[in-house]
Amino acid sequence: MLDQTDIDGLMAEIGRNARAAARPLAIATAERKNRALEAMAAEILAGSEAILAANAIDLENARESGVAASFLDRLTLTPERIAAIAAAIRDIAALPDPVGGVIAAWDRPNGLHIERVRTPLGVIGVIYESRPNVTADAGALCLKAGNAVILRGGSDSVHSSQAIHSCLVAGLKAAGLPEHAIQYVPVTDRAAVGAMLSGLNGAIDVIVPRGGKSLVARVQSEARVPVFAHLEGLCHVYVDASADLAMATNVVVNAKMRRTGICGAAETLLVDRAVAGTHLAPLVEALQAAGCEVRATEEIRALIPGLVPANEADWSTEYLDAIIAVSLVDGISGAIAHINRWSSSHTEAVIAEDPAVVERFFNEIDSAILLHNASTQFADGGEFGMGGEIGIATGKMHARGPVGVEQLTSFKYRVRGTGQVRP
Repeated sequence: MLDQTDIDGLMAEIGRNARAAARPLAIATAERKNRALEAMAAEILAGSEAILAANAIDLENARESGVAASFLDRLTLTPERIAAIAAAIRDIAALPDPVGGVIAAWDRPNGLHIERVRTPLGVIGVIYESRPNVTADAGALCLKAGNAVILRGGSDSVHSSQAIHSCLVAGLKAAGLPEHAIQYVPVTDRAAVGAMLSGLNGAIDVIVPRGGKSLVARVQSEARVPVFAHLEGLCHVYVDASADLAMATNVVVNAKMRRTGICGAAETLLVDRAVAGTHLAPLVEALQAAGCEVRATEEIRALIPGLVPANEADWSTEYLDAIIAVSLVDGISGAIAHINRWSSSHTEAVIAEDPAVVERFFNEIDSAILLHNASTQFADGGEFGMGGEIGIATGKMHARGPVGVEQLTSFKYRVRGTGQVRP
C-alpha cells in the first residue's frame, strides 16, 4: 500500500512502478493491448452506475463552491457521456498499432537499408483538471501507443476519475498487462504536481497538461521534461465577403455555442467590412438568439445599437463561456493581421467561397489547426479520426494539433547491412 501522507515517497514509488511497467508495454502485442482496451470499455459500461454516483459527489461539491456553468458542464457525466467514453476507447482499439510502424525507408549507395520506425515514448505524465473523461482518453491512448501513464486529475473530479480509473485497471488485468501501466495519483495535494514536473527522478519522459491557463503556464514554466500543450484557445472565425451567409451563420453559431467551455470554441468573430451591410446583423442576431453575449467595436455598435462595448482585452480573452468579441476587418488581409496579432496558434476558421482567400488564409496563418467552411469545434482528435486525443499542442516540436496515438510515439532507426565498414 502506498503511503499517501509522504508525497515525495508516494510519487517516487509511482514513478518507479510506471518505469517498470513501461518495459513490457513497449513490446506488448497489438492483440494484447486491444484486448485490454476492449475490456476497459466493457468495465466502464458495466460500472456506469458507480461512475455516475461518484460524479454526483463531485458535482455537489462543485456546486457548493460556486463554480461557473461552463465548469460544471466539463465536469458532468451522463449515461450518454459514459457510453461515449466507452465508445472512444473502442475506437482507439480499432486504430492501427503505431508501435513498430515504418515511417520511412530508403537504401544508401553502399547497400545499407535504413528504416525509421515508431517506438513508444516511455512514461507520460498527464495533469488535468475538471474533465473526468480525460482519465479514460489519456489512459487508452497511452496504452495503445505502448506507454505507461501517470494520471493526476483535479481535486474537483477526483471521485469520478478514480471510478473510471478502477475500470481501466480491471481491463489491464483482464489482458494480463501490468496494472501499473495506468496509475492515478491518489492524492489532491498540489505537491504531487510539483513532483511530476520534476520528472520523478527520470521516470517521466513527457508531461501533458490539460486544463486552464494557470495550470498550463505553471507546467510550461516548471517542467524539467518535454511538454505537449497549448496555453489557451483563442480561436477565430473569419467571414469573408465571398461567404455564403446561411452557411456562415450556421458555422459561427456552432463554433461558439455548441460547447462554450472547450478549447476549440470560437472566441472572436471577424467579418469582412465589405459585407457589413448584409452579413453582420444576421450573424450577430443568430448569436444572440442562441444566448450569446456579443461584445463589439464602436464601429459595429454604431450599426447595431445595444451591443456590449469591446475593449482591447477582449481580443486576448479565452472566455470559455457564451461571450464572443466581434470586429470588422478589411478583407482577408485584415483578418490575417488580426489573427496573427492575437491568436494563441490553436485553431482558426475561414468561411469563404473565393479559393484565393482560402489559400491566403491557409498559407499566411500558422496556427496548429486551420479550417475552411467548418466549425472550430472540429478541433478534436476524435473528429480527426484519431480515436480521441490526449490534448492539443500548439508548439512546433514533435507534436502539433491533436495529440493522438501517433504523436505519443518517438522513433528509432534500424539499419541493415551486409558487412559494410566506413572508410
